[in-house]
Amino acid sequence: MSNLDDDLELEQELELKVHPRESETASIQIPSRTLESLKKVAIQRDMPLDALLKFYIGKSLRQDLSQLFANQLLDSTAKVLARYHHSEAEVAQVLQEIQLESK
Repeated sequence: MSNLDDDLELEQELELKVHPRESETASIQIPSRTLESLKKVAIQRDMPLDALLKFYIGKSLRQDLSQLFANQLLDSTAKVLARYHHSEAEVAQVLQEIQLESK
């Protein structure tokens, strides 16, 4: 079988299943100039304005949640290190090294 036949067979086997999530409507005030800029970007990306807004919110939310998780992990690490009688200076140094390594 050729690569083209393999690709066609694979496409026929794959099926995208979208599971709608519960949602709520939120109303927000956006400055007029910002809204106009958002509309321009949506047109440039060939997507509806509401989809662009959801994209931006989702992207920023994932970044913030990731940072929140990282902060919680560092806090937990500090508590564990403190339980083993490390000095505050040693704990601070270890946490600083972890932060530098994770950038």
